[in-house]
Amino acid sequence: MVIAAGICALILAAVHFLVDRLKFSNIPRDKWLSAAGGVSVAYVFVHILPELGEWQETFAESFSSDLLSFLKHHLYLIALLGLVFFYGLERTAIISRQSERETEEKEFSPNIKIFWIHIFSFAVYNFLIGYLLVHREDNTLNSLIIFAIAMAFHFLVNDFGLVDHYEKNYQKKGRWLIAIAIILGWAVGALTEIGEHYIGIMFAFIAGGVIMNVLKEELPENRQSKFLYLILGVIVYSGLLLII
Repeated sequence: MVIAAGICALILAAVHFLVDRLKFSNIPRDKWLSAAGGVSVAYVFVHILPELGEWQETFAESFSSDLLSFLKHHLYLIALLGLVFFYGLERTAIISRQSERETEEKEFSPNIKIFWIHIFSFAVYNFLIGYLLVHREDNTLNSLIIFAIAMAFHFLVNDFGLVDHYEKNYQKKGRWLIAIAIILGWAVGALTEIGEHYIGIMFAFIAGGVIMNVLKEELPENRQSKFLYLILGVIVYSGLLLII
């Protein structure tokens, strides 16, 4: 299973280099992105969030003497933390870009400090996802494939936003770092193992991040999002999850 997870890690790393070529079968990129967002949201609500509810009951006793004991009934707070964290990153990037444009310092745009903070945060995010390729509550091959597919679509959405913010800086530098991060996460996961309750915390944080990163691409008025394709992604992937 570790080898299968490694193959998935390589595929997910490669996804970060597809956003510039996102036009398959004559379907415009905005439709693909909306469908990808639907798949990501479906995975969170149909798969991850129900699992969090089970984990909160299963691991209640394991937190009895732990410094993080308050989390035994509040894993959803971690999901909220993930959402707020990535919202803060997005707002910081937007404000920085607006400030640069107002001062017309385009040779320094985007702000390189904000760029590296943003990229490093997504590298950590991808590292966690790489680790979860190896360690999940359900370590079957079906679960791995479902998780990898959902994250692949999610990465397409994330990359579109990062390219929009940072353009050449992301294309030449940022995508390499976050692509390597997911492979590094898999490697660490293959060599180490942590308690199941911490896996639940990681899943919760990623769930919040997925929700925020999808909605930030779908909701703004300047995004040419396609609601019907979002719904299509939700229906198709929800159906797949329920069948499997």
